[in-house]
Amino acid sequence: MKKTFLLGLLAASLMLSATSCSNPDFTKDEEMATKPLPPIPAAPDTTGGKAATPATREITAPNATEDIKKMQPVM
Repeated sequence: MKKTFLLGLLAASLMLSATSCSNPDFTKDEEMATKPLPPIPAAPDTTGGKAATPATREITAPNATEDIKKMQPVM
């Protein structure tokens, strides 16, 4: 019974996939009008006009720990 059930499921899935491939409402790419996408806008300036720092630190666990300690208020 299991083999016939599996074969039935396989046949049903093949029939569904075959019917889904033949869609009469599908339009081909040649029939579609294409137009170019608009240009990508420039990124907003979040630095306030300041120059970027030339020496950036490497992102490592010790450096991150030091930076987090500097950001926390002293009690």
